[in-house]
Amino acid sequence: MTPFLGELIGTAILILLGNGVVANVVLAGTKGEGGGWIVITWGWGMAVFVAVFTVAAFSGAHINPAVTIALAIAGKFEWAMVPLYIIAQFLGAFIGAALVWVFYNQHFGKTEDKDLKLACFCTGPAIRGTASNLICEIIGTFVLVFSVLFLAVSIFGLGALDALPVGLLVLAIGLGLGGTTGYAINPARDLGPRIIHAILPMPGGKRDSDWGYAWIPVVGPIIGGALAAALYLALQDPTNINFR
Repeated sequence: MTPFLGELIGTAILILLGNGVVANVVLAGTKGEGGGWIVITWGWGMAVFVAVFTVAAFSGAHINPAVTIALAIAGKFEWAMVPLYIIAQFLGAFIGAALVWVFYNQHFGKTEDKDLKLACFCTGPAIRGTASNLICEIIGTFVLVFSVLFLAVSIFGLGALDALPVGLLVLAIGLGLGGTTGYAINPARDLGPRIIHAILPMPGGKRDSDWGYAWIPVVGPIIGGALAAALYLALQDPTNINFR
């Protein structure tokens, strides 16, 4: 498996399982209907765990443009590889979201609430406020990336379970910081499925894809990741911050 395929497959798994658990909880007639926020946060944490241990050996399992950019700033990843990884991540997000659409197609048709259908693809704020929503995404992604930078070199020797700390990290972010915006903390995770929602027909109809909000879960994570990388470097060598 090439690094490109690793990122594509890893991100597809992430979105299929992560957005899949949202669909299982919010759509009408599923076995998991009404499971609630705790189920969703655990589902996303385990989705990250599965995606990371599946492809980490091949691509490093960034599965997130904010992580890729931050690792490049921190000097842990080549800038020349950044576009390739981001393209793979978005393609994987498209595939994962399309698979969720296929898997839960009958249940989309039985669900009247079009906001819930949108939630199966992308995030939205509990209380809409541009500055507040942006800050929440910045802080959530800062915590993710700052922690990941210290997990980049494994010291545990657990084989595939080296992915577990990352899954638990995302679980903690969801439980502690996810209630305001739905903790996208990943531009590909949010924008890719949002595009799929806009493109594909939806049984029973759908609402707009909330494009007025769509830039926040893209820009916020990139800023948060860059700030985390800058602080990581400043704590070690303030002259080594690499934004080039």
